[in-house]
Amino acid sequence: MAVIGAGPGGLVTARWLIAQGFEPTIFEQAATLGGQWTGLLGSSGVWPTMHTNTSRILTAFSDLTHEGEQSFLAGADILDYLRRYAGVFDLDQRIRLSTRVTRVRRESDSPSARWVVECGAIAENFDRVVIASGRFQRPTIPAVTGLDSFSGSEAAISTYDYRGAEPYRGKRVLVAGCAVSSLEIAAELAQGGASRVVVTQRRQRYVLPKFAAGVPSDHRIFTRYGALSNESLPAAEVDRQLREIVVEAGGSPEQYGAPQPNPSLSAAGVTLSQQYLPLVAEGRITIRPWLTAVSGRDVFFGDAGRETFDGILFGTGFQLDLPYLSEALTRTVDLDAVHLDADRYTFHPDLPGLAFVGMWDQSGGYFVPLELQARWIAYTWGGVIAPPDPARQHCAVAAYRARRGLPQKTRMNLAAITFARAAGCEPQVSNWPELSRALMFGPLAPSCFRLEGPDALPDAAKEFAREAAAFGAIRSNELTEREQRYWDLIRDQPSSAS
Repeated sequence: MAVIGAGPGGLVTARWLIAQGFEPTIFEQAATLGGQWTGLLGSSGVWPTMHTNTSRILTAFSDLTHEGEQSFLAGADILDYLRRYAGVFDLDQRIRLSTRVTRVRRESDSPSARWVVECGAIAENFDRVVIASGRFQRPTIPAVTGLDSFSGSEAAISTYDYRGAEPYRGKRVLVAGCAVSSLEIAAELAQGGASRVVVTQRRQRYVLPKFAAGVPSDHRIFTRYGALSNESLPAAEVDRQLREIVVEAGGSPEQYGAPQPNPSLSAAGVTLSQQYLPLVAEGRITIRPWLTAVSGRDVFFGDAGRETFDGILFGTGFQLDLPYLSEALTRTVDLDAVHLDADRYTFHPDLPGLAFVGMWDQSGGYFVPLELQARWIAYTWGGVIAPPDPARQHCAVAAYRARRGLPQKTRMNLAAITFARAAGCEPQVSNWPELSRALMFGPLAPSCFRLEGPDALPDAAKEFAREAAAFGAIRSNELTEREQRYWDLIRDQPSSAS
């Protein structure tokens, strides 16, 4: 069995495949494991001073906690964690470092054909292959008239290639985009000595602080209740509840002097950043409409304004890039810069023995859903659970194809619950009355998915209770008034947590 990629997705998948008796070989093009978390220029968008925007508890796998009590970890800490994880599960000996996969193909068109993994002139056959090389490898820089003429001293680059504020000290910098990298880098530049920092954006997003009232915001917004309400309630009500949580935690952007976002949080979008809006309020970050053209050092904006800059940084997303898939595979999954066809982002009914890991676009941390997706794959191939029905898979692929062209970003809690159900390890609230509030409104900690189902752990309830109470948000089982009101809305719905 082959696993392509030794980042978080590849490592956690290999760990669970081993638990089912498989012998995976992990192919990694870099000289070290870790994927994005290596910080290697050209193959990682993690800069040296970057910290996670997801909390320690939700940036971990269920079998290994982080050392120390720091709430938001530095990129180097995550790399150390992944190295420890590989050591605990004896994965290092299975990784072939500095080994670039150049092609993955089927041996023939037969449904029972084996898989061929090519690394240059060397080809090996495998019964199964997992594609876990990540979807954040190829940054996108949008077409802007005259961008190739930009003559600022610090050039126009992607935030993927940013490595610190020092080169921008005393310089005028334009940051394009409103995703987390854009806002975090804009804040770092404003605090790191840039003479002027301007953010250009197509629309104003809501901005959720990483911490609010002493609680990490991902504990509040990525809950099981949020996943169930998404299934049970009208979209407008789900949107209203999310906006209520976000605005209560951090206010609305116009209160800080930023543009007013769309009243619909779904239409506007939301980004996590602790310092960005306060720096806008202090006048240390200026917001302008989207740039329309560039000429030399001059940048023109949609409001007919013009400014001169020394550097431009584009935090404008990524293209899905799997260049090593054969032409036949690329056609079957209909791969483009955004999409690939797969049942719940994982299996394609016409490609038995192939699975994808981590190929969906998400808001929130990936570690918890990656582990659940890995368990689903391992349990399916290991015979622990029944394989997906091909007819249902075809329907799922058709439903996904029908949504192409619509916004594709998935919230972390929706992905986690989807994979937990597929793997048979979604905890049922009625089985854990003493944990009912934590299971509905607490963090989707990895420990809660070890309460029941395959590989349940005897200490999982104690660990989950500890993690839910870690920041003081869930210290008792008594619902707040708002939680009670929310729960009453979905209690009698068919998809409620019975």
